[in-house]
Amino acid sequence: MKIIKYLLFLVLILFIAGSIYIATKDGDYKVQSTSLVNAPASLLYNEVADLENWKTWNAWNNLDGITLELSENTSGEGAEIIWQADEIRNGRIITISGIPYSRLQQKLIMETIIGEAEGEILWTFEPEEGQTRVTWTLEGSQSFKEKLAFTLQDRGITEVLQPVFEESIQNLEDNVIASMEAYTVNVDGVTEHGGGYYMYTTTAAKMGEVNEKATEMIEQVSIYMDQNNISISGKPFVIYNQRDERNASTIFSAAVPTPSQVVTPSGSPVLNGYLEPQKVVKTTLRGNHKNAPEAWEKTYRYIENNGLQVDPQGQPFEIFITNPAEVENPALWVTEIYIPVE
Repeated sequence: MKIIKYLLFLVLILFIAGSIYIATKDGDYKVQSTSLVNAPASLLYNEVADLENWKTWNAWNNLDGITLELSENTSGEGAEIIWQADEIRNGRIITISGIPYSRLQQKLIMETIIGEAEGEILWTFEPEEGQTRVTWTLEGSQSFKEKLAFTLQDRGITEVLQPVFEESIQNLEDNVIASMEAYTVNVDGVTEHGGGYYMYTTTAAKMGEVNEKATEMIEQVSIYMDQNNISISGKPFVIYNQRDERNASTIFSAAVPTPSQVVTPSGSPVLNGYLEPQKVVKTTLRGNHKNAPEAWEKTYRYIENNGLQVDPQGQPFEIFITNPAEVENPALWVTEIYIPVE
């Protein structure tokens, strides 16, 4: 009997000691991953805010035996993603609130061997010198029961989630950048362009500088038209007055359409021109303008393959259907290329 009493007493001592150890053990935890991404905050925020997208970049998807389930609404308050997996504890993430393009708050709930453990998730998207710093943070304070659960497991919550967070952030970056790089080139064929009046300014540049310079010049022309009450009647465009392919240089005019002829005063920095109606081959580029050389090449190849002749007196031009200042995702930019033919 004495031995049994001693054993029971020893068990009691161990239980008390273990309870004191767990009770005094620091229950605060923080898991965080951050990356500076070459993409606008709006795209990154939208990618994270819609939980449907998590299937494409969240590292949990690489775990064996995992199944994911989404709530009916996949974005906004109450949106929820639930998982069951062999390698990590089952759990779910619920969206609590969000400030578009800036921050997103969520709650993480993970199952443990003796109950559920909760944590607060915060996503932040901070513009930084033309890029965005994305930070994914999970913080919480474990109750006695939660500390006991993770003490009995092989790994703590930080050890379980840190690798997942880091890989997920990298996947997120890769996915968003890949989506921004998407583009298509379609040669629409021969058509008639109606021409018309336009206000413009002209400069010389290397071919690779045209897009940047044209953006500034179009803004100058638009400001001039606004200050002088000149109506705008279409999308801005660039006319290539001369193109030197060998030296990769050009003389071009950045233009904004206007419905009628405008007489400008002597010395005006912005002039009025007229584009003649003409037969052209049209190509549509959907995506970043840096892919324009490929679009031009395909257009000239179409002209050659279809027995057409480039009009030696004509001046090719590009119309910018979308404004990059208003559409941040380059994959959604649309540029139309027109090459005059005889």
